[in-house]
Amino acid sequence: MNSFRSPAICVLVVIACALANPCSAQIMLASPFTDHAVLQRDVAVPVWGQATPREKITVSFRGQSQAVTTGTDGRWSIQLAPQPAHVEGADLIVSGTSTITLHDVVVGEVWLASGQSNMEWPLKMDRNGKAAVAVANSALVRHLKIEKSPSDLPAASVKTSGWQTATPETAGDFSAIGYYFANELAQKLGIPVGVISSSWGGTPIESWLAKAELEKTSAWPGFHAKWLELLKVFPQKIAEYPALDIAWRQADDEERASGKKNLLPWPQPPIGPGTAYAPGGAFNGMILPLAPYALRGAIWYQGESNVGRHGEYRELLPALIRSWRTAWPQGDYPFFIVQLPNYADNDPTGRQWAQLREAQESALKLPATALAITIDVGDAVDLHPKNKRPVGERLALIALNQIHGQKTLEWCGPTVQSMHTEGAVMQIKFTHAAGLTSRTTPTTGFELAGADQVFHAAAAQVEGDTVRVIAPDVAAPVAVRYAWMNNPPVSLYNSAGLPAAPFRTDNW
Repeated sequence: MNSFRSPAICVLVVIACALANPCSAQIMLASPFTDHAVLQRDVAVPVWGQATPREKITVSFRGQSQAVTTGTDGRWSIQLAPQPAHVEGADLIVSGTSTITLHDVVVGEVWLASGQSNMEWPLKMDRNGKAAVAVANSALVRHLKIEKSPSDLPAASVKTSGWQTATPETAGDFSAIGYYFANELAQKLGIPVGVISSSWGGTPIESWLAKAELEKTSAWPGFHAKWLELLKVFPQKIAEYPALDIAWRQADDEERASGKKNLLPWPQPPIGPGTAYAPGGAFNGMILPLAPYALRGAIWYQGESNVGRHGEYRELLPALIRSWRTAWPQGDYPFFIVQLPNYADNDPTGRQWAQLREAQESALKLPATALAITIDVGDAVDLHPKNKRPVGERLALIALNQIHGQKTLEWCGPTVQSMHTEGAVMQIKFTHAAGLTSRTTPTTGFELAGADQVFHAAAAQVEGDTVRVIAPDVAAPVAVRYAWMNNPPVSLYNSAGLPAAPFRTDNW
């Protein structure tokens, strides 16, 4: 029997239900709630959804039960009382005129992972992905992938893959950084750790920022003017894009198969309404619908698409953090940033990535923020470095030390504390410098400048927690730089194996 019903018949059924009032809408849960979900421990946990207007909804989980009556629009929301971590899964039951039962729901830590392609990068494509996937068999590590769904207006829901536990069958599609981060936390804490992965390759920061917040920034007039120009050519670009995309993919396949270099420029998807590149598009469609799902914090890896616009980024990254924290009624929850790694780029100045890294660092003026330094684990010739494990584990070190009180774990590389000059020598004192050492001979990556602000390559010597820097061409140094270029030589580490952050003092 054909189960197809015409639209007219469906409309009649809805009208009949509304008039006679015996029909009830099925209860719906917000999209982050599925089997195998992780709920945040030690905080009140919002659970929300939709049902028939004025329907009584009861939510039951681990011995507690909360009831609410839906509003006139059918929406409902309750809060489960705070509870400690639970490794064993339990049923979460939502009942009214119908019932939803979620199985294997655990309580632990929940993190939102977002950004562009390097955060999206799947575990199966990591340098050690094959081995990692083969042993990924832990019910403590869970992952929720958010489908790509930009929106010009704030969306109420978003499609997901559903929560998945880490197994050799599922983990290959997890965010590699998200997996390594969660796995390290789960092992150290012995509790479930869930990662909500909401990322999109190639997207600029303005896609992930609430438009209302973006409009408050000094960058908005420029964005708005560019946007109006893009709207004029959008129909033409949409018409041209499919053929350009097919040609590029064919050339890319041929390069992989025969080694013949793909000379075609990558065709950027058209920018316009309803795309991931629209101001606020990714925020509206892929971040806002997740709120107020209870989180421990967020990890962020983005910036490649904003290289060359570092001045704007200084303002936009703090604005993004504020807009996300506003969307979640949890106050200043932790927000950890992956500082961009080394990459040569084709930038003639050789400094634009350094400037973007510096802009990322400027966000640390906000509370509960931190940087994971990755200046030593990039790839000079590949925008997508394949070694994601140290990135995830360095983010986990920050969380373990700063949130979970494991103060014996060093979480930060050597950081400048002070500096002074002695004649031609610049002396730099570092914190987080236990076991400060140089992994290169001679020590590399330093530059000195005098009053003329012309920088020269410099020699450096490590003495305890201090580095002495000298350059033959600089008799009276006033400023020093370290690793302050797109793809710098890196030498300084502490005994925890963490690299010194790039820095310069000529802007202090």
